[in-house]
Amino acid sequence: MSTPSESAHDRSEPDLSTIVGERRQLINLAYRLLGSLSEAEDAVQETYTRWYAMSREQQVAVASPGAWLTTVASRVCLDVLGSARVRRERYVGAWIPEPLPDPSEWIGGLAGTGRSEPADPADRITLDESVSMAFLVVLESMTPAERVAFVLHDVFRYPFAEVAEIVDRTPAACRQLASSGRRRIRAARPPAAPPALPAPAAVQASPAAQAVLVRHFKDAWESKDIEALIALLDPDATMTADGGGLVGAVLRPLEGGRSIAQYLIHIAGKAPGLTLLERTVNGRPGLVAQHSGVTVTVAAFETSGDHVTRVWAVRNPEKLRAWTGNEQT
Repeated sequence: MSTPSESAHDRSEPDLSTIVGERRQLINLAYRLLGSLSEAEDAVQETYTRWYAMSREQQVAVASPGAWLTTVASRVCLDVLGSARVRRERYVGAWIPEPLPDPSEWIGGLAGTGRSEPADPADRITLDESVSMAFLVVLESMTPAERVAFVLHDVFRYPFAEVAEIVDRTPAACRQLASSGRRRIRAARPPAAPPALPAPAAVQASPAAQAVLVRHFKDAWESKDIEALIALLDPDATMTADGGGLVGAVLRPLEGGRSIAQYLIHIAGKAPGLTLLERTVNGRPGLVAQHSGVTVTVAAFETSGDHVTRVWAVRNPEKLRAWTGNEQT
């Protein structure tokens, strides 16, 4: 029988392309865990820093580099989530996850370098229902441990035995955490919605139908037709804006279709020359507002039938770096 050191010695050195090839998976995981592009990038960078800080012998001793990287990235994110809850309690106004453009519209990479060429494909987030704004907002309501266990198991399909090793809890505890996360998901879903996950997006219209609704919303906003806006908004609709204290934004959610419509008309009157563009936001049809060619707001929508039920307007410029440089079209 070989000793552990002999077994490690017999293993081949981890291939660099294999290690680097895990980056996209790690970025996808970290963004869903943190709801922040910049924090996801930092978490993955820290993960690789820890990998390369190990000696060659230590790296060779790792049976599965991919599993090691996932474990470390998840633990880094868990630590970030703990401190983020404190930071977000001091955040000016509402905190909304950073919006994602469609890969074809991605500008400058996660770090907001200002490059005009497309970002590295390895930095792109796979757009599916688990990154819809509605879904991410519910994830924000979870405790750090709930969020990590739920995302690892229900979104990325890791078995509870592996989740337990990652979060350093028992499989039974991880099952309870994920179950608690599902209850939060169900609580955020209208009563008539089907039980399929991801829940918040399940009640939305198809992307094609939502695109038509968003286009009508855009036309009504541009023409300052308040009655048309009211007709498109659910009477109980809510609108949440995130300026982060860096730009003007309502600090509390607006409630009621008429109140939202009145506010949007007021904004349109105060910002002549505002251009509205139809764009994909977190995999769903949304709007981008530009002023003098600069993106100033990215709006994500939740819809039900032929009405808009939720609007999330991200105005914090620090969260719009992936959108900086979009051309008016």
